[in-house]
Amino acid sequence: MENLLFLSGVFLFYFFVAYVLISRVPTLLHTPLMSMTNAVSAVTLLGALILFSVPTTAVERILAGLAIVAAAFNVVGGFAITDRMLRLFKEKEAETETR
Repeated sequence: MENLLFLSGVFLFYFFVAYVLISRVPTLLHTPLMSMTNAVSAVTLLGALILFSVPTTAVERILAGLAIVAAAFNVVGGFAITDRMLRLFKEKEAETETR
């Protein structure tokens, strides 16, 4: 139980540190930052899946399940946003070719 409290404290600390750092990133750097968060989410997915391969308690399995859902949401959202951004560039290219 002490480990869970300690890890929750570490999570909350880094959550706020990350929030402060990301809020100060210029908009031009959001795409590389998004790529980095997708990579971190992929590592989180792998870690949570590995956690299911060893004997764990119910609380650990629930936390691993939540980590999988949150990381998968971030990865899928990152791909969706990247696809939307790429479509914006394609529309501009099509407009300039017709002129």
